[in-house]
Amino acid sequence: MDIEDLIEIGTIVGASGLKGELRVNITTDFPERFENPGQRWLTINNNSSPQIVELLRGRKVPGKNIYVVKLENVNDRTQAENLKGATLWVDKSDRPYLEEGEYHVADLIGMEVYNQQNGENIGVVVDVFSAAHEILEVKLHKQPLVETKPPVNLENISRISRRKKVKPKKTKAITVLIPFVAEIVPIVDIDNQKIEINPPTGLLDN
Repeated sequence: MDIEDLIEIGTIVGASGLKGELRVNITTDFPERFENPGQRWLTINNNSSPQIVELLRGRKVPGKNIYVVKLENVNDRTQAENLKGATLWVDKSDRPYLEEGEYHVADLIGMEVYNQQNGENIGVVVDVFSAAHEILEVKLHKQPLVETKPPVNLENISRISRRKKVKPKKTKAITVLIPFVAEIVPIVDIDNQKIEINPPTGLLDN
């Protein structure tokens, strides 16, 4: 199974108890992925290949975005602690039923965003997160110009510490946060990878 065929559902943050249970910080809107037993996938780090694991059971920690889960063949605290930082996944084809107006986060990432008011393609969705409601983080296609300084000849600087100081700094791309509500995001076209927004005054200012 390739990582491109999977959806991330949570990160193991530590052990729970002495019998191999794991604390998982969930990144899915479908908690049943941790409540229903069955096959899941596990990556130990960013470079490891996904491996099949069997989820035996899971329960939510009250008041927290944490589930305590039991995986097959993880039977003591030492084994559980060795999995800290690992990521749990499900097959993309394993999708819960969605009501009208609901979307999978993985489908929204990468969609182009258009302003209905002028037809402009303003940016691309790079993240989705929850607050009082879902929020789209959109990286703008039009990034502000960054004032550049004349290049520095590092060969004329002898001390390594001073070389580090004059190396150019990377600039972070400008993004805007768009409330994912029908009044502002009236159209989500999954087939054409297109979102249309009707932004109120000031929403796109940065």
